[in-house]
Amino acid sequence: MSSINPTLLELRQVSVMQIKKRTDRGNDLFELAMYVVAAICLVFFLIKGETAKVMEAALIIGVLLLIRIVVKITKTPMFAALRFSILLFICITMILANELGFYGVIPYLDKFEHLFSGVILCFVGLLIYKKANDRETKKTHNAHVAIWLSLFFSIAMAGVWEIYEFTTDHLLGLNSQNGSLIDTMTDIICGTSGAIATSLYLAVKAKHKKMPLLDDSRSQDNN
Repeated sequence: MSSINPTLLELRQVSVMQIKKRTDRGNDLFELAMYVVAAICLVFFLIKGETAKVMEAALIIGVLLLIRIVVKITKTPMFAALRFSILLFICITMILANELGFYGVIPYLDKFEHLFSGVILCFVGLLIYKKANDRETKKTHNAHVAIWLSLFFSIAMAGVWEIYEFTTDHLLGLNSQNGSLIDTMTDIICGTSGAIATSLYLAVKAKHKKMPLLDDSRSQDNN
């Protein structure tokens, strides 16, 4: 048995690495496509003389570059699911909604934004757990605690965002919440739904010992 277990472990690690490389390659292509679309929009709207759209296209490129810079400086592990969620969120909110004006074309597009924000914030909660746990002397990860923390963090942030919108609406005269409790609660429900779906995804991953960040670091420690 002692001669078989290391072999099985090595095969599993090789398989995981191959899947990770394919996923990373997919995210790289997705990000590259977003750069290309933003660059095309920048040139197109520059020719048309639409300054606001030119600035939005430049902002998209700037945000994508800023994310790479922050990840590199902070040495924060950007696992595939988190990276894809962030890229998809930027694609929906900044490219489709703002740059291409799909708010009037796709119904409830803003609700999809809140849904994906719940997904991203759940992954951010997992990242916070990982960072906090790594500071401890005994780095024993508890998947159940990590999932519950991620879920509640995401739900709490959905509420914090609505508090921010309520405050700016009343202090600055904005209309982010459309003066409607229904709009506010629908946004929170969408964010919470995204968080619940992501926590279930993490639970399945944890059951198969493939949870992002936690099982990755455990396999590295075994090496």
